[in-house]
Amino acid sequence: MTESPKLRDKRCIITGAASGIGRATARLFLEHGARILAVDLQAGALEKTFPDNATTATLVQDVAVPEAPANIVSAALDAMGGIDILVNNAGICLPGAAENLDDDTWDRTMSVNVRSMFRITREAIPHLKECGRGRIINVGSIMSDMAGPGLCAYGASKHAVAGLTKAMAVDLGQYCITANYLQPGSIITALSEPFMKDPGFKAYWEAKAPIGRLGNAEEVAAAALYLASNEAQFVSGVGLNVDGGAIVKF
Repeated sequence: MTESPKLRDKRCIITGAASGIGRATARLFLEHGARILAVDLQAGALEKTFPDNATTATLVQDVAVPEAPANIVSAALDAMGGIDILVNNAGICLPGAAENLDDDTWDRTMSVNVRSMFRITREAIPHLKECGRGRIINVGSIMSDMAGPGLCAYGASKHAVAGLTKAMAVDLGQYCITANYLQPGSIITALSEPFMKDPGFKAYWEAKAPIGRLGNAEEVAAAALYLASNEAQFVSGVGLNVDGGAIVKF
């Protein structure tokens, strides 16, 4: 436990929590006193990562299926009695260029990366209103501001995350709910691992960032902690880049 926990007794849902950015965020939030509902499709990874105790509950759930929002919010209420923070982190990255992208890839990407985020948030809003200072943190990408080759559906979905989050910030500010989105750059996670096996791709992103390296999940988690904390109570509708400066470099 840190000396000055920033999230003492805050009740938090994190999707895609069993690996990568979601896992790092859950662990950091726990260190800062939060209670967590960790949601993921991978049962084994959830069980291995999160012990069953007073501060952590888990739910094995595909976020894209119709019953997911009700299941997730119900599990959070059962485990924690309310919701203060929602971190919509679950996402997929399926490659495909515009000229040959099939409908199934487009639909699956939008369903996981955008539609589920909207539906889970909509289900959670009444409870975020009740807490008096709700926080919504959506995980986008620097692809929320730019585009990359062979990532047509992924790039479109992350642009949608940006627009959706800004709309949430406008609609929900009257209830003292903030909505922000993270824009990670090239971060070492299980999602990015297949792309990093290409030496040229890896070298490109290392050179693209002025800091000169790839990022890690813990660095993105630190940005999420800021957005969830009291220090960010007047920050809303913002896309926070966590990319080593890559987005500003030609």
